[in-house]
Amino acid sequence: MPELPDVEGFRQVLESCAKGRVIRRVDVRDPGVLHGIDAGGLRDALEGRRFGAPQRHGKWLLARTGGPTLVLHFGMTGRLVCGQADDPVETHDRVLFTLGGGRQLRFRDQRKLQGLWLAHDESDVERLLRRQGPDALAVDRAEFEEVLSSRRGHLKTALTDQSVLAGLGNLLADEILWRARLRPDRGARDLTQEDRRRLFSEMRRTLRSCVTAGCVPPRDTWLTGHRDDRDPRCPRCGTGLCRSRMAGRGTVWCPRCQPDG
Repeated sequence: MPELPDVEGFRQVLESCAKGRVIRRVDVRDPGVLHGIDAGGLRDALEGRRFGAPQRHGKWLLARTGGPTLVLHFGMTGRLVCGQADDPVETHDRVLFTLGGGRQLRFRDQRKLQGLWLAHDESDVERLLRRQGPDALAVDRAEFEEVLSSRRGHLKTALTDQSVLAGLGNLLADEILWRARLRPDRGARDLTQEDRRRLFSEMRRTLRSCVTAGCVPPRDTWLTGHRDDRDPRCPRCGTGLCRSRMAGRGTVWCPRCQPDG
């Protein structure tokens, strides 16, 4: 599932492929990915417009045009692909944006769990993002500690709740908690100030590495590199990893490195 680093990668694709280019044609091959607008409305709103500098908030991508803003969410399998207008169309290419200079930007998505919205003005953007917490990469330590200390429930559930902190998903949350030596089922409100500061530092460090990689990389020295092993062991201490489910998500942690309390 795309998490913040993946969507930041899609932002870079959009910027390098489309920034400053006029949208010559919008071809909606599957209107099932559109929300709150039909294919004709999307074409009328965007054709002739010019893509500006895109922005990202959490897992949402904002494609500015100087007028309406195309808002994208990638669900589990969505992605942006840059190519040429005459490239063969693939089965899961849902919306094609033909740009000046013969380039084409494609929204490709197999499962279609989210999709595209059109925000006509800034109030529409705010309405779409009103349930999002601060962006996990942009939040400062004081705000991070404030939103976390006021949250009831388990620590991992709080980290993956987009209304608390926008951008973290299952892999990132497990990786960050492992690095911070905090169990995922700790109470979010039970952390000490030192715990919260360590968690914030490890979150920032992990996110920066992942953004550079364009994903949450399955490195040998990372928890993500071993969570799917047949006999998964902690890359730091060699202890067998524990598995459980929290809020319906598969959760992995090390009982030695992440002790209770």
